[in-house]
Amino acid sequence: MKKTIMTMLAAAVLCATSWAEAVRPEDTEVWEPVPKHVRPGATFADPPEDAIILFDGETLNGWESVEGGPAKWIVANGALTVAPGTGDIRTTQKFGDVQLHIEWRTAHLPPEKKGQDRGNSGVFLQERYEVQVLDSFDNRTYSNGQAGAIYKQHIPLVNASRPAGEWQTYDIVFIAPRFEQDGTLRSPARMTVFHNGVLIHHDVELRGTTTYIGEPSYEPHGDGALRLQDHGHIVSFRNIWVRKLEGL
Repeated sequence: MKKTIMTMLAAAVLCATSWAEAVRPEDTEVWEPVPKHVRPGATFADPPEDAIILFDGETLNGWESVEGGPAKWIVANGALTVAPGTGDIRTTQKFGDVQLHIEWRTAHLPPEKKGQDRGNSGVFLQERYEVQVLDSFDNRTYSNGQAGAIYKQHIPLVNASRPAGEWQTYDIVFIAPRFEQDGTLRSPARMTVFHNGVLIHHDVELRGTTTYIGEPSYEPHGDGALRLQDHGHIVSFRNIWVRKLEGL
């Protein structure tokens, strides 16, 4: 019996040795394709070299009114500011999967302005899927409508808001929905969002187009513009850029 066990152990050692000799570390090294080198910006807010600059701080080139014609918002001091009553604006370029960086600032308002009536605006991916912009620093409102919420769908993990008058950042990874040829949904849209460098949504699934009343739902669509909302409040934006995400 003892001899049989020793024989089995010897065979196991021989088998392990043969396997180690047959399978090398190099066998699981993948060398192609080689990722393209992209030079990052000088700071975290600066666009990398492959970014598409959507607002240059000086003009409204590349933007239009959603109601037709040129965008009518105000450009001054390197910022793009809502001109209340002129309507939403959108990029003339359309996008699918993107990494978006955008900075925004709400104005100081009197204390009687509360809830949704403080610096309200929105960032819409593909003109359909909204990340809420709002002064949510010491300003209570419904949780799925505060700053950083994927409006009426996902509550942010934390409230990372800065006070009104200070610049804030959103860094958003947006994966567009996919549809079958017959229009049925193959895979929903997904988002990851950082607010002022703090993770507030991690790869969350969207239930459909943003709606104010009722439940969200999907309808088939292709690429879409980035849209900024005129909600009648003074809100400014700057340093807006995207990177197209290929091969996802």
